[in-house]
Amino acid sequence: MLDQDRVRADTPGCASGTDPGLVFLDSAGSSLPPQVVLDTTVNHLRREAEVGGYRAANERLADLAAVKTSIGTLINAAPTSIALSDSASRSWTDFFYSIPLAEGDRILISEADYASNAIAALQRARATGATVETIPSDGNGQLDLDALTALVDERVKVVSVLHAPTNGGLVNPAAEATRIAHSVGALVLLDACQSTGQLPIDVADLDVDALSATGRKWLRGPRGTGFLYVRPELAATMEPQRLDLHSAAWTGPDEYRLAPDAGRFEFWECDVAGRLGLGAAVDYLLELGPDNVYAAVAARAEHLRTRLPEIDGVTVRDLGVRRSGIVSFTVAGIDSIEVRDRLAAQDITVTVSHAGSTLLDMTWRGLTSVVRASPHYFVSFEELDRFVAAVAALR
Repeated sequence: MLDQDRVRADTPGCASGTDPGLVFLDSAGSSLPPQVVLDTTVNHLRREAEVGGYRAANERLADLAAVKTSIGTLINAAPTSIALSDSASRSWTDFFYSIPLAEGDRILISEADYASNAIAALQRARATGATVETIPSDGNGQLDLDALTALVDERVKVVSVLHAPTNGGLVNPAAEATRIAHSVGALVLLDACQSTGQLPIDVADLDVDALSATGRKWLRGPRGTGFLYVRPELAATMEPQRLDLHSAAWTGPDEYRLAPDAGRFEFWECDVAGRLGLGAAVDYLLELGPDNVYAAVAARAEHLRTRLPEIDGVTVRDLGVRRSGIVSFTVAGIDSIEVRDRLAAQDITVTVSHAGSTLLDMTWRGLTSVVRASPHYFVSFEELDRFVAAVAALR
């Protein structure tokens, strides 16, 4: 059980000093950081201003190494299997572009896959002669495991599995999809951008080959941070498309040696303050107890899924059997952007997910956009009810 008074006191955005205050429902976009993340990041920037970036970083080498240890604790992975990056997209593409592809190879993507992933897959297919195919969804909107079983063969080189899409509360059966993909030797790249920090992630149980995640969403870390997990035995066999003197060592006039672990997916230059802030965010989550956080997020999302349909003209658009903390909905006769803006005028923060970000899924469902509410554990139930009342008043 979370101490709600404590987590709200730890969150500057919950104590804005205004009455009735901010209702923040966009942790699926970029969440409100706890005070410790703000202090860690800003204090390091101040230290850089005092002594310079190199010396400031050298003073924090142990803390920087500990960031991977904390992430490893959260997802049940060795620190050496984790590469830090500037975003989930960077992590996803760095791994994806390192997979050898040739003419006739097949790439499978989820029907709810994010635009960035689909664009990268299409670009690589165009360059290599591979093909991109979509795994159908079942009647509940999640990955159709029977269809996936029928689709896979030895030509499938990589399966992109979106754990939780950006445009709704669906959670895909990632472990089951991975077992099917591995049966034909295909790699599985799990996009955990919207699940890390709000859903349990255990890479040993999921058995995925790689996982990409961001810091700014449910982990409540700084923007410009993310990480990539790569299965240890696989990391040692892959060569990233781009290298520098951190990901490899220059060992002779015409020779170089790759880093022995997932560090080969990292570059030397980075936002040190941001990475320290990411570590502080993960440590804060671990201190609260991940299971406590996951339960609190689920309870808030289900509260909205119960209350919103009570409003005439409001339709909750979430699919799936298992649900995430993202609640998507539409309001009859009112454009999603107008809903967002009218709520923002009342200091209620939601966002809009457009068809272009999840083209296949939204087109299949005949949707051009949805309003997305994503309450984290620091949001009170009173604030949720204020939001529901404000949506009702729009009608």
